[in-house]
Amino acid sequence: MTDHHQAMKAKYRQDYQAPFYWIDSIDLDFQLEEPLCRVTAISRIRRNGEHNEVLTLDGENLQLVSISIDGVACEQFELTDNQLRLSNLPAECVLTIVTDLDAAANTALEGLYKSGDAYCTQCEAEGFRRITYYLDRPDILARYSTRITADKAKYPYLLSNGNKVASGNLDGGRHFVQWQDPFPKPSYLFALVAGDFDVQRDHFVTMSGRDVALEIFVDKGNLDRAGFAMESLINSMRWDEQRFGLEYDLDIYMIVAVDFFNMGAMENKGLNVFNSKFVLANPQTATDSDYHGIERVIGHEYFHNWTGNRVTCRDWFQLSLKEGLTVFRDQEFSSDLGSRGVNRINNVRTVRGPQFAEDAGPMAHPIRPDVVIEMNNFYTLTVYEKGAEVIRMLHTLLGEANFQAGMRCYS
Repeated sequence: MTDHHQAMKAKYRQDYQAPFYWIDSIDLDFQLEEPLCRVTAISRIRRNGEHNEVLTLDGENLQLVSISIDGVACEQFELTDNQLRLSNLPAECVLTIVTDLDAAANTALEGLYKSGDAYCTQCEAEGFRRITYYLDRPDILARYSTRITADKAKYPYLLSNGNKVASGNLDGGRHFVQWQDPFPKPSYLFALVAGDFDVQRDHFVTMSGRDVALEIFVDKGNLDRAGFAMESLINSMRWDEQRFGLEYDLDIYMIVAVDFFNMGAMENKGLNVFNSKFVLANPQTATDSDYHGIERVIGHEYFHNWTGNRVTCRDWFQLSLKEGLTVFRDQEFSSDLGSRGVNRINNVRTVRGPQFAEDAGPMAHPIRPDVVIEMNNFYTLTVYEKGAEVIRMLHTLLGEANFQAGMRCYS
């Protein structure tokens, strides 16, 4: 069987097994260069229980440069098109993997790729394996630190998850920025953006008095169309505190709007990447519907900070637990800020129209699927919109107070 066919094998929900190894932290170093970017990944690995199983890491379209274990070069490994297998590992070790990748040639728009003149990432669902060899699954929760080095003139902004902890100029016109995310997260929430942008800046004081910097990065010349997105972000942060008691947990929250993006937007921890369509608007270019869409999607990705990021999926079969719940939350946000009746009618029309059609056709599937071949196929109206209706049913049965009590257990 070829590696390609191996990759397309069906996965069953009932076959879930905890990983043989945990990764507690990963330190990433990106040297952004043309044509190849070099990525050094230093992972602290810990065996899960007593066994001598092989550590099998996912990786796609990578050029392996070197591997070392506890600082000693490793020659004993098995490499295929989409896996790196390491045997006889100690119970705990530091694994260093150096890889090269060609971001400009990455037309999949997964992993690290070029979007116009900027570097950008998309790692949900299984894109991180295009950045380095890793246990690319949502139940591996690691603390990430990320150092990015690039040409300062071309890429003055170097962004990643968490809080900025260091930056500086280097020889040859290059510079670096170091990011530290204090909260463990799965690999699908990793993000990196490097480029030159116009920046809309504001701030938000949380309910406990913390001052959070807010930054929206847009293509040069688009700053006059970023104001409503910022207003929507501030409204989202305030609403999540007032309605759910959930407070933002980093020093900075960033949104980047790019034209070449597979999804509407992505909730990477502290660094959301958006399709420009859901950020940019002014009265000359946008309809009421465009404004509503921006408010909804900005809210949706912000609400993921708790329902999806801090509390995440065990496996991809649980996708609706984060997406259905977060759609319910963004629907409630739109309803509390606007007309509850109009929003409800629009949500029901989406379900009774395209979602009912999906349920009645060959693509029908439950909100929690039993089998998956290609995970990207499950970002569907069923998982999102029908999932939200199931959550709404629970809210109706429990009532607001009991639903909120359940949410406090969840978060």
